[in-house]
Amino acid sequence: MTLPAFTGFGPAALTFLRGLRANNRREWFESHRAAYETEVKRPLQRLVEELDVRFATLAPEFVGDPKSSLFRIHRDVRFSRDKSPYKTHAACWIFHRAPGRGVGQTVDGGAGFYFHLEPGASLVAGGLWMPPRPKLQLVRDAIAEAPAAWERVVLDRAFVRRFGGLNEDDPGVVLKRLPRGFAPGHPAERWLRFNSFTVSRALSDTDALGPRLVARVMRDFAVMLPFVRWLNRALGFLPSRSR
Repeated sequence: MTLPAFTGFGPAALTFLRGLRANNRREWFESHRAAYETEVKRPLQRLVEELDVRFATLAPEFVGDPKSSLFRIHRDVRFSRDKSPYKTHAACWIFHRAPGRGVGQTVDGGAGFYFHLEPGASLVAGGLWMPPRPKLQLVRDAIAEAPAAWERVVLDRAFVRRFGGLNEDDPGVVLKRLPRGFAPGHPAERWLRFNSFTVSRALSDTDALGPRLVARVMRDFAVMLPFVRWLNRALGFLPSRSR
């Protein structure tokens, strides 16, 4: 599928998402579906294609696909008290082609790159979010075996200045105690307590709607790249020189 070139999101994209936040009902969504398709979904697909082109040069092992990179607008409400049917943001995922996992299967894939569009809360992010236990163990083992190499990546001055370090504020991201199999005082003790390995940086509404969005996002992704590649190596997903 080839789409027209990405030219940015218009103000109507955020207007739609604000309206959805205030009217999170199927009837409202269906009556505004055309705005969703035109102002949110199609520009997001074009953004994915543009990011895919950029990654072909920056890091060819990462791909974006207009179909499998987009997160669904529908919420999974099966196990949630909140039965609102729709997400009030739009998002996409640039993933490593080796596991070949698009959205909806990201926890079973590798580390990758994320873009999130939401009024007042847009952001870019990257890493490995809440991986299943076998993959979490692979990352912990890799950190434990080479803590100095890991810290050269996550404590890099430009990396920390850009993202402030690993995200650790969400519940359950950092354990209070070391996981089983690691003794107190381990050189990597600080990092072994993480259940999730991600970084992010906020985007203002002006940034998200600006004409230089792709360049801005790719600058952030380039700074994240050594971190994301480190995680993928731990999982057995290696860098590529070409596609």
